[in-house]
Amino acid sequence: MSKDHEKKTNAIRELDAAGLPYQARYFDCPEALSGVEVARKLGIDPDRVFKTLVTQAKSGTYYVYMIPVACTLDLKKAAAVAGEKALAMIKSKELLPLTGYVHGGCSPIGMKKQFSTYLDETATLYETIYFSGGRIGCQLEMSPVDLERIVAINYADLTVV
Repeated sequence: MSKDHEKKTNAIRELDAAGLPYQARYFDCPEALSGVEVARKLGIDPDRVFKTLVTQAKSGTYYVYMIPVACTLDLKKAAAVAGEKALAMIKSKELLPLTGYVHGGCSPIGMKKQFSTYLDETATLYETIYFSGGRIGCQLEMSPVDLERIVAINYADLTVV
């Protein structure tokens, strides 16, 4: 098995199959870092690096939110854009069985099941954004427009002011 093949994640395999342009950035990381630390390690503006958060509504429905790594998800805004009364972050131990990804390596692409996905509207300010490539130590860079071609994205104001 080649080293490139070892680094391929579900997200990367799906992007390759769809023929969408992206850049994978790998870095040594023995454990999950905060998104701000990842941005610093890669020399990227943290406003361009988005974390992928998974929530569950009182209705039982799951939702995915992508927000800048230095920001906090506003659960009230997130619930409102999803048409729900309330949301809560899922527990870390629930992430892997639900999505196929671990905490610190959760990508909006290639989850076991596709959930409604919301991207903070600040992503539209950049030609490209960064987000997890599906494992700790891998970030993907791609345009929000190309991301929309593989994940049904809804844009919204999602962060605490």
